[in-house]
Amino acid sequence: MVLPIWVNGELRDPDTAVVSVFDHGLMVGDGVFETVKAVHGQPFALTRHLDRLALSAKRMGLPEPDLGAIADGVRQCLERAPKWPLARVRITYTSGPGPLGSDRGTAGPNTIVIVGEQKPFPPTVDVTVVPWPRNERGALAGVKSTSYGENAKALAYAKERGGGEAIFANLAGNLCEGTGSNVFLVHKGRLITPTLASGCLAGVTRALTLEWCGAEEMDVPISALYEAEEAFLTSTTRDIQPIRMVDGKPLPSAPGPVTKEAMKIFAERSAADSDP
Repeated sequence: MVLPIWVNGELRDPDTAVVSVFDHGLMVGDGVFETVKAVHGQPFALTRHLDRLALSAKRMGLPEPDLGAIADGVRQCLERAPKWPLARVRITYTSGPGPLGSDRGTAGPNTIVIVGEQKPFPPTVDVTVVPWPRNERGALAGVKSTSYGENAKALAYAKERGGGEAIFANLAGNLCEGTGSNVFLVHKGRLITPTLASGCLAGVTRALTLEWCGAEEMDVPISALYEAEEAFLTSTTRDIQPIRMVDGKPLPSAPGPVTKEAMKIFAERSAADSDP
């Protein structure tokens, strides 16, 4: 099945859904994006994702995106897609065509919405801590930028070592995040996740887990992950995924009782409200 792609307000076939080779999202990673899950054709937490897209664009100094138009584009794409049990909606927003250097052009931004089927993640995940720290003081800290080369390299490093996700510390040596996920751990029965000051992305699933499951924000050294009683990842397409091993070291349980309860609460609350 050929699914249409929404480009700057128009639905196009994949063969004609093109942007300029001079687009700065391609040339220098000058753009932001969101991944939204859809369950049987219904987007989840779309308002939160669009709000974060706007915030990322603002932090990048990009023009304010038309969130109403993008939301309509998401719905148009989903209406024409199969009602898969789980789908991934990718929203990309770039600064548009520009010169060969870092200076931005004046043609205006490009906005693209693509929908595709998302296969479920495994019930547990093994993670690998990578040797490159996140810069919690960098210009892109907390921005969901299309500059994903660091993440691609880190994930390849993890997979070469049997991991399903790569985990970053930050420059302070504290636990930060995964390449496309946030990290929660249980220490002495307390559910903890790094603060946003750690440099991690303000994940939508992270925020909902904090609100719904009573977790605490706290900066902890990366060593705390190895010593955790339980740990899990959160992301839009994973929801809550228990961590089984860290660098080949098994955690005591996956999922443990705290993780099981968080999974139960998240499943119930997300099923009850598609746009919390």
